Amino acid sequence: MGEILEAILLGIVQGLTEFLPVSSSGHLEIAKVLLQDDSLDNQSLFTTVLLHFATALSTLVVFRKDIWDIINRSIKKEGKDARKFIIYIIISMIPAVLVGLTMEETIESLFSKNLLLVAGMLFITGVLLFIADRSYDNQKPVRGASSFVIGISQAIAILPGISRSGATISAALLLGISRHEAAQFSFLMVVPVIFGKIAKDLIDGSFFTDMPSIGYSIAGFFAAFITGYFACTWMIKLVKQAGLKYFAYYCFIVVFIIFGFHFL
Repeated sequence: MGEILEAILLGIVQGLTEFLPVSSSGHLEIAKVLLQDDSLDNQSLFTTVLLHFATALSTLVVFRKDIWDIINRSIKKEGKDARKFIIYIIISMIPAVLVGLTMEETIESLFSKNLLLVAGMLFITGVLLFIADRSYDNQKPVRGASSFVIGISQAIAILPGISRSGATISAALLLGISRHEAAQFSFLMVVPVIFGKIAKDLIDGSFFTDMPSIGYSIAGFFAAFITGYFACTWMIKLVKQAGLKYFAYYCFIVVFIIFGFHFL
């Protein structure tokens, strides 16, 4: 497969699965196996961070009005709710930051085309989505305690196969948070974590190890950004319409295919 086409494929996979609750990391591991290209392992850190950076930017574009409104209100005297929302975002980051700082080597070892691990985690994702989608009494706003619980679900989603958006949105819905705020909080809370991870990699220099070509990087970045923009917009509508169960079915189908591929 050509280098540019490969980058576009990985970008599309990342753009779709970062927002759709089916695990971007799990699908990237599946893609590596299907592409049968060991060089992807050497490029994994740079490529993964770059594609996540692209989807983080697409999140900022989708929620640009909400973000500006929160910032604008937070600097005003009467903007207490906006300032609280920012604090809740910070609280939600704590579990992921702690896991990332203390278990980095262990986490990286899991990204080695381990399809059975991916299958198990995708099954858990499917169960969470199916249960959360049946939650209808969702009226509560995000609070300090709930933001920390959602943050824990984000930390667990570092495992390949656990969908970050699926885990965080499901946690929010099971806590009774409104569907609109569950989607908004889920997508915004990951942005500072991604930028923090990129900053860390830039400082220690690992980000620039075994870099792919410029063409590969550009193609992957724009594929992830464009796909991510539309996937994020679509996912917001699906959360409001209680359509998560369809992604649960998808996860179960992928699990079945992986086990068939492995044992047959």
